[in-house]
Parts: sequence; C-alpha cells; structure tokens
Amino acid sequence: MANTFISVKQIARETLPRLIDNLVFPNLIYRDMGQAGCAKKGDTVAIRRPVKLTAQDFSAADGVSTQNIAEESVNVKLDRIATVDAEISALEGALDFDSVKRLFIEPAAAALAEKINNDGLDLYRDIPYVGGEAGKTPSSLSDFALAAYILDSNKVPSSSRSAVWSPEATAAFKQIPALVNAEKSGDCTALRSGSIGDVFGISNYMTQAVRHHEAGDLSADSGKITVESDVAGEDTVTLVGTGLNGGVVKGDVVTVGVKTYTVKEDAASEGGRITVKLYPAVTATAGEIVTVAPSHSANLVFHPSAFGFVSRPLPTPAGVESYVTTYNGISLRVVRGYDMKYKREMLSMDVLYSFATLYPELACRYMG
Repeated sequence: MANTFISVKQIARETLPRLIDNLVFPNLIYRDMGQAGCAKKGDTVAIRRPVKLTAQDFSAADGVSTQNIAEESVNVKLDRIATVDAEISALEGALDFDSVKRLFIEPAAAALAEKINNDGLDLYRDIPYVGGEAGKTPSSLSDFALAAYILDSNKVPSSSRSAVWSPEATAAFKQIPALVNAEKSGDCTALRSGSIGDVFGISNYMTQAVRHHEAGDLSADSGKITVESDVAGEDTVTLVGTGLNGGVVKGDVVTVGVKTYTVKEDAASEGGRITVKLYPAVTATAGEIVTVAPSHSANLVFHPSAFGFVSRPLPTPAGVESYVTTYNGISLRVVRGYDMKYKREMLSMDVLYSFATLYPELACRYMG
C-alpha cells in the first residue's frame, strides 16, 4: 500500500468527527455519558434516565414535600453494530491522506451515520400519541400546531422540542410562505443542512431516515372490529368482528373509542378473535369500536428525554493494528487486519450502540 504512513489512529480520529456531524437523531436526544468501559454485542448496560420532577403548591402549615432526585437506570442491550469494511487493495491508489479521506473516511462516516439514524428512528413503534393522517403528507402550519398541542396535552416541557420530518413533508413545508425565510439553526452539519426552522417552539429537521410503517392486515368482513369484553387498565385486549382475519404488527396504531395505542407485539387472529398487546394500558367497554391506522410515514416530534442513545467502546482485538476513539458519548473502532481465509488485508471501522425509549409520553408520532 503506497500510503503506509497512514495509521488506524489517524483514520479513527478523522472519521469520528465526521460521523458525529452526519448524525441527526442521536444529536437531538438524550445521550448516555456513563462508564466508558469496553463492551461487546449482546451486553446489557444500565443507562441513567433523565430525572423528572413535579412542581407543587407550597403549604405554610405543612411545609414542603421533598422529592426523590435519585437517577433511575434503564437496562439497555447493546444489540447493534454498524460496520464498514474495505480491502486495503481498494485504497492502493490513494497517494496521500486527502485521497484516503475522499475514498474511505468520508463515505464510511456517512454510511455509519445512515445506519445509526435508521435504527434510532425505529423507536417510533413505541409511541402511541399520534397526530396527522396516514397517507396524507403534512403540509401546513396546522400540522405543527397539532403536534405542539399533543405534546402540550402530555405536559411535555416547552423547551428543547425537536421534530424530524420525511423529505416529502419537508418539501411541502418549504412551500409555506411563513417558513420560506425561517431562521436556520443547529450545531452539527447534518442538522444545519436539514433544518427547516423553528415553528411553534419546535426545531424542525429533515432526514431521509424517517421510517415508513407497513401496517398489519387486520380486517373484518363487516368492516366493524370491536372490543370483546370490558377491560380496565390492562395491557392486552381481545378484539372480535364478523369474518375477522389477518393480524397486527408491532408499531401499528390502534384506536379504541377515541384513544390511540401502539401495538407492542405482532399478533394474528384465530377463530374470529385476536388478542393484542397495547401501550399504554387499555380501559374500554365491550362493543367499543376499534380501528387500525393504515401504513404511514412515522415522523417524530419529541423532547430529548423521550429517547436515549448509548454507545460503548469495542475491545481491541489481539494481534492486529487497532485503535478506539470516543467523543461526546460515541465510540468508534478502526481495525487493520488480515483475513487468512480469503488471503486479503482488510480495513474495518465499527460502532457498538443501542437506542431506548425512556419516556414515550414525551413524544408524538406524526403520521404522513
């Protein structure tokens, strides 16, 4: 390789800032800054959940009532590794470090960020608080207003609210005259380039990583699906209907009466009945009408504490050149080694991470 002076340490230190610049979702949510000890895929780590406090009336007679401010922990399984691998021979034409950046570092950072963003935005499945209409692209100021109203109704703090919108929604928003000259904001490259301005206290960004939810095929010949029997504060409900067939998938939006829920597990109907696990707990009476939202784009509007991101350093393998670098809660490993099976020298970079929904009530899924 012509550029033998280039070390994995140089590559790692050049790549990590570019990776962070290309991230959108992890830069907008709570990022765990806990112990940075090495971990491997499948390990479970405890991340600290942001503290929630409640303001209370002061009583001169009774004095103050103290609240516990101890941080709660949530166990998160480190189940994701984003990796980019290349043969060293592919970089043999790179005669200087600028060429290595162009041929490998910059596209690798973009690819890693794309996968991490995609995985994070899959958390929409945990959010039952819903606005918009499935199949109809958000396109007006009223969409921002409704999203803000949903957050307000759930007593979400008014500061630090963000939203990520699909390219289709962003294109529609950019045609609203009031937003054409909206002030841009954001500290990271991906945020700056994707910003569509502040509206009604929400900082809005575009990302191609917004997920499209493919709904299940639950239906009934009569078109009517109902609750079979009364339930009070249960996490499951049994539904019935004439000719009921098909099923639901995780993340489906189910409306019981006037309240929306999200399906927590895939389920299939059997014998004209289906038992569905929902969040939050269901209270309903027998005969209440149930509907399942069709497929939709799952835009998200949220407070940073709704979701958490955690990354841990991967161990450095023995017998090969490797380097691990960590900054601002994200760790990247670069390894240069030899594949004896295929007789080729490889360059690999990877990130170990996971996401978790911490407070689903602090987010809104806005369908499109």
